[in-house]
Amino acid sequence: MRKTILVALRDYNAAVRTKAFVIGLLAMPVLLGGGILVMKLMDDRVDTTDRRIAIVDRSRAVAPALVEAAERRNESDIYDEETGKKVRPAYILETVEPNEDDIEAQRLELSDKVRAGELSAFLEIGKEVVHPGDDADAARITYHSENPVFDNERHWLVSPINNQLRSLRVAEADLDDEIVGRLVRWMPVDGLGLIAVDEDTGEVKDAPASRFEAIGIPYAMMMLMFMLIMATVNPLLHSVLEEKMQRIAEVLLASVRPSQLMFGKLLGALGVTGTMISFYIIVGLIAARYMNVSQSIPYHLLPWFAAYGISALFMFGSIFLAVGSACNDLKESQSLVMPLMMFILLPVFVWFPVIKEPTGSFATWMSFFPTFTPMLMLVRLASPVSIPMWQPWVGLLGVALFTIASVWAAGRIFRVGILMQGKPPKPLDILRWALRG
Repeated sequence: MRKTILVALRDYNAAVRTKAFVIGLLAMPVLLGGGILVMKLMDDRVDTTDRRIAIVDRSRAVAPALVEAAERRNESDIYDEETGKKVRPAYILETVEPNEDDIEAQRLELSDKVRAGELSAFLEIGKEVVHPGDDADAARITYHSENPVFDNERHWLVSPINNQLRSLRVAEADLDDEIVGRLVRWMPVDGLGLIAVDEDTGEVKDAPASRFEAIGIPYAMMMLMFMLIMATVNPLLHSVLEEKMQRIAEVLLASVRPSQLMFGKLLGALGVTGTMISFYIIVGLIAARYMNVSQSIPYHLLPWFAAYGISALFMFGSIFLAVGSACNDLKESQSLVMPLMMFILLPVFVWFPVIKEPTGSFATWMSFFPTFTPMLMLVRLASPVSIPMWQPWVGLLGVALFTIASVWAAGRIFRVGILMQGKPPKPLDILRWALRG
């Protein structure tokens, strides 16, 4: 055990006492903070250039109302009330006479004007838009621009277009527009959590309405676990490959047994990663307190995170150490690492269906698969939906048993592969080493 600890301390000190480790440790908070700062600066630098939009109204019933609505908006909504500074672009709408003889030529002409910068976009309103019939194209409304998906103008036009269409239809039916507006008014359904009692004060707390509890926290827990695993396995693989290629491992094995060397490396990597995660958690807690969102932090999940994290590190770390010991260079290791990476990446791909139905059969069985359990079980635990408490315990037991088997098999592979030179490893050879030693 003493030699194992010495190996762990050696690897830990070699990692944390470098400038690269310190820079990497500080880089993540700086990058995140810099990203938030950039988004804030970009919010303050909104492009206020006027948007010119041409309207081809084949129904001849909607365009005047749109022009009037845009003029009202430009008078009241584009300037800051306190400073009088222009904070939003004005929408300048102009009607264009429809060319019924050659519709495609007119569309091409307007598209060329958008490309040339003379227009921001053009809107085409179908002839039968007020009274849609069997001809869907005749009742179609299309918006054309270079980037229609993210155009705020397109989203703004939806409301005045439908308001005008409703007013026309109501007027033809000889009804009161205001009364009809109240009759057909849509009422939103606010999604709230469950009522609970504050354990400290005994008062009934308001139901949570933030999406952060439903999506943000599970996603953050999963990504933190993903970072924890990735920050451990790749350095372990490269470390053992470097020592094997430079014949350092042969010198080390003159003083320690292969099992001691492997366990020492695992403990050293656990210490390095634990240092990083502890730093990030402390920084996150300070930032949460500063942003007044400390009440949203799932403190009750920290023990589960620690238990699953340690198991995941030993499980994946031992597997990657075994792969590194069996290979002669980095190129050989890539062919074996890629299939293993899928066991780490797959939970990231399926986390959204899991968080959508945490108690569903798909989420339950996926979270019981040992290599997926650390991330997916944390996602389920972090969701607002209560899952049976026996499930995380069973998941932890399954991970622990699989980790023991992984470390045992990896130790046998490590013992044989660390001194193997020249011959490229084959999956069947590695499996035979794991079974027979």
